Amino acid sequence: MRTDVQLSRQWRATVAAAQAGDRRALDELVEGWLPLVYNVVGRALNGHADVDDVVQETMLRAVDNLGTLRDPDSFRSWLVAIAMRQIRDRARRRQDRKLDEAVPDGTADFAELTVLRLQLEGQRREVAEAVRWLDAEDRQLVSLWWLEVSGELTRRELASAVGISRQHAAVRVQRMKERLETSRGIVRALDGACPELRELTARWDGRPDSVWRKRLARHIRGCGYCGDTRDSVVPAERLLVGIALVPVPVGFALALALGAKTAAAAAGGSASVGWSAKVLGALAKPAVAVTAGATIVAGGAYVVVRTPHDPAPRTAVSPTAAVTRAVPQAPATTPSPPSSAPPSSSPSSSASASAAVYGSVVDAVDTAPDPDTKPGALPHRPEGGITSSGGAHAVLNHRGDSVTLSGRGYVLVRWQISPQYRAGSLVMPSWTGLKGKIFHVASGGGRRMDDRVSTTDTSATGMGNSAVGYAVLPSGAQQMWQNEYYYVDGSVTFTVNERGADYGVSVFPSSWDAVEKDVLSGPPEGATRYGLVRDDGTDAAPVPQYVTRSVPGDPATVAQRSRV
Repeated sequence: MRTDVQLSRQWRATVAAAQAGDRRALDELVEGWLPLVYNVVGRALNGHADVDDVVQETMLRAVDNLGTLRDPDSFRSWLVAIAMRQIRDRARRRQDRKLDEAVPDGTADFAELTVLRLQLEGQRREVAEAVRWLDAEDRQLVSLWWLEVSGELTRRELASAVGISRQHAAVRVQRMKERLETSRGIVRALDGACPELRELTARWDGRPDSVWRKRLARHIRGCGYCGDTRDSVVPAERLLVGIALVPVPVGFALALALGAKTAAAAAGGSASVGWSAKVLGALAKPAVAVTAGATIVAGGAYVVVRTPHDPAPRTAVSPTAAVTRAVPQAPATTPSPPSSAPPSSSPSSSASASAAVYGSVVDAVDTAPDPDTKPGALPHRPEGGITSSGGAHAVLNHRGDSVTLSGRGYVLVRWQISPQYRAGSLVMPSWTGLKGKIFHVASGGGRRMDDRVSTTDTSATGMGNSAVGYAVLPSGAQQMWQNEYYYVDGSVTFTVNERGADYGVSVFPSSWDAVEKDVLSGPPEGATRYGLVRDDGTDAAPVPQYVTRSVPGDPATVAQRSRV
């Protein structure tokens, strides 16, 4: 889960640059936070047709009033509060009209989108569908609580967005969770085959509402069949941990035009409207700028078109082919991806003069072994335990997130590529400030990230698919596996340098036993392939790419072929 400090470090400079009129920074803010706003609004309104309009209005107000934000560190809570105000304003406008809140025929509501796009099953699907049964006020709260549990918001930000104290928020959340659990029971019962329930719902039109929620809950409490939960029910907050944001729909268009008030104020030259003048001046330049999937055009219009991040990566780049057991593979190809900005080979990336050179950097594209090839023996290095600044399970989701590992033992880095949010060139994580030694000992997890992951979509791999595009490695970078294992003897800081393609990693202190068990779990256990042992037990074992003993100001500048 991200902390306020991590978030501040990531976005403070971007917010400040956008306030100073930097249109690239403004572009990055809009595109970076659009998925969060879309999820807050979409779940609060359950995918109603007004979702697009409310998202548009939220982002417009954020852009138009960014200059009034005094503390860049509070940008996220400020943006979410704007979204909640727009949701409540929309509800007030509709109260008198009493319009049907149901989603039009043929349109998926947000619960369905959540299930389909995130491929939820079992009790996770049950939680997503249960949200349909909540009242509008509870849906607004669950839209924030869902993001809090998944690590996208803090409780302080939730309370601020609702406009109540943290103590009051705790009470509200607890009551909402009770109604959510009741709704989960309804979803579970409707999936069953209770004859009395079928008779009760014979006249139901299929649209969840509070009247039917109470009626069905009353039946479930008194029914031995529906109320008999044979499987243990996992609390909703445990089910939601690690669930990603629902991606913004392909083709979603966001048009933000500075309003007449802003334009007029900017023309007036008042000192209080410096922000408006700067942004209007940047947007009105006689050029069309295309940056990070957003288009800024002359005339004061800011347009973001949410296609799957430009057609180039989808048409010119294919995932590295790999053999799997699930489906036959196309002939092996090696893509020539458009690389992200190349890491600089600054002096900060080289080894210090006093450090002994050891090992060899993994700096070549390797070939995946045959699925049935068992790995070689894994040398057992001394273990004294690893201390992690992120605890037993550090989740690093965004640029600048880091964790420091100290001691002697094994470390697991587990990959989560998210091309559904943003595909394209991937800037690799780096290992900095190394004191001692680090080795790349094994790869596991049952598959490489470029292995195919679907029997129905032959283009789908762990790096993306033809519909959303692919995360593309820098030229010469080694394809990661789901699990990558390292051995640390000393201390080192691991930093995510996300820019371009979206990805996240989880970092765990591990053990030799856990590594060996992972790499030996192969096709007989249902995995795609066995793991791969890289450690030869000597100082000639490979060290990670992007590793340095120095501590550069920007870890993304560590050279790919650096040596320690």
